[in-house]
Amino acid sequence: MKPSDFQFIDRSKPGTEEVMRPSLTYWQDAWRRLKKHRIAMAGLAGVIFISLFAIFGPLITPITYSDQNLDFSNIPPRFFIYKIKENQFVYLTSDYKLLSVSEKGEILSRLKRIDADAINKVYTYEGDSMEIKLDFSYNLLPGKMNSPYDYAFIHNGEKTTEPHKRVNNRTYPFGSDVLGRNLLVRVMYGARISLTIALVATLVNFFIGVFYGSLAGYEGGKIDILMMRIVDLLNSIPLILYVILIMVLVGNRGLWTLTIALGSVYWVRMARLVRGQVLSLKNQEFVLAARALGVPKNKIIFRHLVPNALGPIIVAMTMMIPWAIFTEAFIGFIGLGVSAPMASWGTLANDALAGLLTYPYQLFYPSMAIAITMLSFNFLGDGLRDALDPRLRRG
Repeated sequence: MKPSDFQFIDRSKPGTEEVMRPSLTYWQDAWRRLKKHRIAMAGLAGVIFISLFAIFGPLITPITYSDQNLDFSNIPPRFFIYKIKENQFVYLTSDYKLLSVSEKGEILSRLKRIDADAINKVYTYEGDSMEIKLDFSYNLLPGKMNSPYDYAFIHNGEKTTEPHKRVNNRTYPFGSDVLGRNLLVRVMYGARISLTIALVATLVNFFIGVFYGSLAGYEGGKIDILMMRIVDLLNSIPLILYVILIMVLVGNRGLWTLTIALGSVYWVRMARLVRGQVLSLKNQEFVLAARALGVPKNKIIFRHLVPNALGPIIVAMTMMIPWAIFTEAFIGFIGLGVSAPMASWGTLANDALAGLLTYPYQLFYPSMAIAITMLSFNFLGDGLRDALDPRLRRG
């Protein structure tokens, strides 16, 4: 190896530029890590979609959750239509109501039943300047058993037995309930109520839980023991049972009664979490320096301790929102939710339970909304935990 094999650099000249990683703040770094978590980003997209669905959905529809039309009750989101004549289509409901529909699935009107021959199983309908007979005696009366179809429509002597096609319900995309109310609109308003209760309860959980837990953790000693025994007492009673007891005692099944009942006991887990974080931080050097400088106790707690514990607090809040939604849905499902005609996802599931075998779609859509919302918040919470907890950071 010879000196000529090397190229010597003049120290008086600046060296080559070094590629350095840009400096990031704590929250910028957390956002960078969160974006790498694909499941968490899917959860974030789900949370945004549900929020927009709840906020703007009811604003773009001309009807409300209480508007009803008994003529259009229990209509599924997809159904078979029959072609009676050119540009004339009908749909027969499970309770033998005959509806005039368009070829694309828009419900136009209900045809009036003018005659009912219950013995021969023949009903006659009139409407839209025509008369239609429905013969549903097939597979019911002797001589018509083992028929390939169950009923036939007769108009001007022509019989229609085969459906024209299956279409989506343009008037009620999610179908209608037993009172003819739009299930999509009721799910939208249910999203508003469920998310409102969950968010308000979580905010109450944040303020009370953070204040209570940080004060207990910072004071320590007998004050800490007394305050945490109160938490243990509240925590010994199941949360749902406690909320149910409050709802029964208050008697008012309103939105804010449920919110207050849920928020009054929902903060105990947050208090235990914050207390643990404060206990691990209060003997750190920056807290001792603040004490030495004479910083007041409240400023030490809320300017130094709580901000340094904010990561785990945000993760816990994100994970508690789906549990609050599930608790509200369960309370509504057992009949202690918001009063009719208001609708939360739990009350919608309760209303659909009676017709589960006949109209399963009425239970499917509110249940799907609950499942999507809970999964979205759980996925987002997992991603935030990985992004904000220094012990779980990877890359």
